[in-house]
Amino acid sequence: MSNNQSIFSPRYVALSIGIILSVMAVGFEGLAVTTIAPSIAGDLSGIQLFGWIFSTYLLAQIVGTLVVGRIIDKLGPAAPFTYALVLFIVGLIVAATASDMYMMIFARAMQGLGAGAMMTCVYTAISLSYPDELRAKILGAFGTAYVLPSMLGPYVAGLIAEQWSWRFVFWGILPIVVISALLSLPAFRKLKVHSTQEGKGTTSTWLALLLTMGTGIFLVGLGMLPKITGVVLSIVGLTIMSYPLRMLLPKGTLTFQRGMPAILATRGLFFAAYVSTQNFLVLALINVKGISPANAGLIVASAALSWCLFAYLQGRWDSSDQGIGRNKRIVLGVLLLTLGSSVVFWIPTVTSTIAVIGQIIAGIGMGLAHPTSGAVAFAHTREEGAGETSANLQFADSFTPGVVIGIGGAILVVSQASGMTMQSALIVTMGFNLVLILMSLFASIRITSENSISKQSATK
Repeated sequence: MSNNQSIFSPRYVALSIGIILSVMAVGFEGLAVTTIAPSIAGDLSGIQLFGWIFSTYLLAQIVGTLVVGRIIDKLGPAAPFTYALVLFIVGLIVAATASDMYMMIFARAMQGLGAGAMMTCVYTAISLSYPDELRAKILGAFGTAYVLPSMLGPYVAGLIAEQWSWRFVFWGILPIVVISALLSLPAFRKLKVHSTQEGKGTTSTWLALLLTMGTGIFLVGLGMLPKITGVVLSIVGLTIMSYPLRMLLPKGTLTFQRGMPAILATRGLFFAAYVSTQNFLVLALINVKGISPANAGLIVASAALSWCLFAYLQGRWDSSDQGIGRNKRIVLGVLLLTLGSSVVFWIPTVTSTIAVIGQIIAGIGMGLAHPTSGAVAFAHTREEGAGETSANLQFADSFTPGVVIGIGGAILVVSQASGMTMQSALIVTMGFNLVLILMSLFASIRITSENSISKQSATK
């Protein structure tokens, strides 16, 4: 295949646009809810259940992600993708018509299940449909499609809620999902896998449910810290989580074993640290520096611009060097993330200008490391394991940030309870994120340095 082959050539255009729209719909919905959640809780008289708007989505997403990955490796991605779309659409409709918070939480569970399964199917379609030469490009477009809603989603959702109603946010996402289905489903139906996963589906389902239960207990416990009840629940939840994590992830992921385990560990750590740093940077800018929420949002959005640009550029570089430089781009990306996070770590010296510089550097790092890590993971995957690898990548992008943000919030609460100021507590929290990125940097140098394209050829 020619190196200038495009993801929008006639052979791939429908699938590429369908994938991009799917990712944009899920990304916009997730970010929009952040803005409209206070209005939802107020209108539905459920402020005491506010946190579960987010926690339910995360927990359901774990099940959707992990269970569907094993189903894909048995049945192919078409049927799971169809069911995931239906779940997500029904979840949007239920949310738009919710009459109380319990109905809203149920809707968020359906959305989480659907979103987790959809994104896993999308990753699998990328693995099975595109040759290795194009994967870095479509994964770059994938990342851009998820990042762009972070620039417009919260503002647009807030405007809709202010001018009309938060319910129209959910209604407005429906047409995007429907168009995505019409474009991508025909291509999904053509995809076939050769199953080697017989007998694993039921076990994986129970492990995913056990992990979800443990994560739920852990997050509840974190929210109750520093009370003794919170400590006990956090320990119990962490204990329950440890077994399914070891069983569901490739052996050696938690110890950064070379190859696929190191890829997933690298991605999970740097992505979680990036998302968490953004969340707590916004809090620091607003509560410590006195910057308006709108301006704080624009500062954080500067990372999206550099992410999008370098996600595009890494695709061109990947074509130019035929994948030989992928591992170097991952390490360089994580190094830049380390630098960007270091710039905003010490809150007393952070100004608007410094925050923008740090975010742009971090965005460049994400643009290099995020899509490239996906391309390397798929290059190390046999066709019959595409669903499992897709589930693991989506797991790294959803589960890890949710847990890390929960831990960061607990650090913030405990630090303040011990007498620290908000500024000092945020420094401790940002320091935790910086440690995670340094761990990711260590894991990144343990990714197999073998040429990913020749690796893929050898496994087929």
